[in-house]
Amino acid sequence: MEPAPSYRRIWHIAYPIILGSLIQNVIRITDTAFLGRVGEVELGAAGIGSVFYMTFMMLGIGYGVGAQILVARRYGEGTHHLIGPTVEHAFYFLIVFAFLVIGVLEFFLEPLFHLILSSPNIHEAALDYTAIRIWGLIFAFTNFTFRGFYVGIGTTKVITLTTGVMTGVNVFLDYVLIFGAWGFPEMGIRGAALASVIAECIAMLAFIRYTLKQTDYKSYRLFRFTRFNIKRFVHVFHIAMPVMAQNFLSFAGWMIFFVLVEKMGEHPLAISNIIRSIYVLMLVPIMGYSFAGNSLVSYVIGRGNPEQVAQVVSRTLKLCIFSVAGIVAILMIIPQSILSIFTDDASLIRDSLPVLRVIAGTSFFIGLGFVLFHAVSGTGATRAALLIEAAVFVVYVAMTYQLTLVWQVSISGVWAVEFLYGGLIALSAGLFLKYFNWKKKAI
Repeated sequence: MEPAPSYRRIWHIAYPIILGSLIQNVIRITDTAFLGRVGEVELGAAGIGSVFYMTFMMLGIGYGVGAQILVARRYGEGTHHLIGPTVEHAFYFLIVFAFLVIGVLEFFLEPLFHLILSSPNIHEAALDYTAIRIWGLIFAFTNFTFRGFYVGIGTTKVITLTTGVMTGVNVFLDYVLIFGAWGFPEMGIRGAALASVIAECIAMLAFIRYTLKQTDYKSYRLFRFTRFNIKRFVHVFHIAMPVMAQNFLSFAGWMIFFVLVEKMGEHPLAISNIIRSIYVLMLVPIMGYSFAGNSLVSYVIGRGNPEQVAQVVSRTLKLCIFSVAGIVAILMIIPQSILSIFTDDASLIRDSLPVLRVIAGTSFFIGLGFVLFHAVSGTGATRAALLIEAAVFVVYVAMTYQLTLVWQVSISGVWAVEFLYGGLIALSAGLFLKYFNWKKKAI
């Protein structure tokens, strides 16, 4: 029997994802850092707009993960010729879906923001940002299709390369379009949105070029653009739909979190956008190891070795927690220096310090929860994962509402709800893996 994937194998798959995500998060950091110099309103509005965009983008990520699970299973089985049609049908769906989402938001974005946002200044700035940003879904969804393919076959170096290109383009365009440098128009918050859309388009072109030049795409039957097959689509959708819904709920909860924080005032919202940028950075290794664990769980089951899942999860967890501890140590040693990257406002730095300490603690719970949760999806039990996320979503939103509008606690107290989220996800996923029968699930 083939031995269980080693620490080295897990790291080999995870580190390009981590590095690629780290580079990609420079986009969010750059947006926050530049807009933090423009004004508090722009800083808070970009946070609302970014989380709103990410909520819909997570649908594409979810479908990409669903395709990734199937790709990894077929790769483990050795049926490589079935991988290309799976990837192509994911692409067909995501492109149509991207245009559908954009079309709906074009009509309903303004009245929706008017309904959920209290500050007229935040409303106007968030609308300026999001109306441009949503066009990036076309390119982002295509990129997630490529990402699902490469993570599924365990070749993740390309993710680092493409996100590196995307980040370089975004940082340059952020500077020249936000501030109007070097003869470019001064667009402010709209410039930040446009820079991100263009950067995602360039990343898509980089994915295509790499695949054509560096990958044996013919053996996987990629780029054949076979006729749409309803049975194949339904098969992919059956696995991917629960992951899409789960991812949507995950970020919808965060969207509701920011909407409720906005009602506390522009200052707490600006603090939360700074903290969000740091928090997402802390999630980079967590998501990298979670995706690697997800792929390897599906792979070992495809090889007929479901008893190795426990070893995969255990080793992935150890690597994840070790990485998170390193980041937390840095945050606790130089917290003010980290915060000063995002703003030069002394009051924002001072009031962000308690929240920074809170998310340092929650990151361990989130790391434990995400690795276990993605292992559940890796078994093919995506509907069970959706039920777990839905139950935790209800508790998370209800508690956030209590903390912000009923008990009216401090912003650091509101962010402590992340302890609850991570703990419940970890407990639910752990119980499923231990007590439910998932070892012989065919996908």
